[in-house]
This record gives sequence, structure tokens and C-alpha cells, in this order.
Amino acid sequence: MRRGAATWVLATALAALAAVYGAWLAQGEHLVAALFVLVLPPLLLAVFVLAGSARARFWAGVFGLFWFSHAVMEAWSTPAARGPALALLALSLLVIGSASWPGLRARFARGRG
Repeated sequence: MRRGAATWVLATALAALAAVYGAWLAQGEHLVAALFVLVLPPLLLAVFVLAGSARARFWAGVFGLFWFSHAVMEAWSTPAARGPALALLALSLLVIGSASWPGLRARFARGRG
């Protein structure tokens, strides 16, 4: 099975997103809830994206919008969390872009032919 660059970028961005959330929330009082809600989903999506699931790619893009909104809210409202929040913001944009890339490429390739 051939995996394109967008698949590897998406899987790497999802794993990095989970790592940043895990490192940021490791000292919190709701560690188990944070792991299940914010760390586990991107890791599972990364595994399924590497397995070639189109649904996982779609859901990664949908969750990317949530992660983007959450990062903007944290960066704006919590000055102490601005560093990790900006990293999450960049990673969520990378997730959204790399999840959408194959569909955008196919859409615009049709217009040329």
C-alpha cells in the first residue's frame, strides 16, 4: 500500500498533537479525563490514517476544527498556556490542511483535464 506525503504529515501532526496535549495536561487534576478526551482520539486517528482509512482522514479534519477552536480559546484566555496553545493551533491547522489535501488535489486536477 502506497502512502502519500499528506498521509505521513497527517499522522505525524496527529501524534504531535497528542504529545503536546499529553505534556501540557500531565500535571492537571483531571489527567484521566484529559487523556481520554484530548490525547487518545488523535492517537487512534493517526493509527487508522496510516492504515488507509478515508473515514479517519475525514474525522481528523473535523476534530481539527475543534482542536483549532480550543487552541484559540486557550491562547486568548489563559496567558500562562499561550505557548502550548499556539503549538496546538499550528498543529491543528496542519491536521486540517493535510486531511483536506488529497480531496483538494483531486478536485482541482479534474478542472485541468
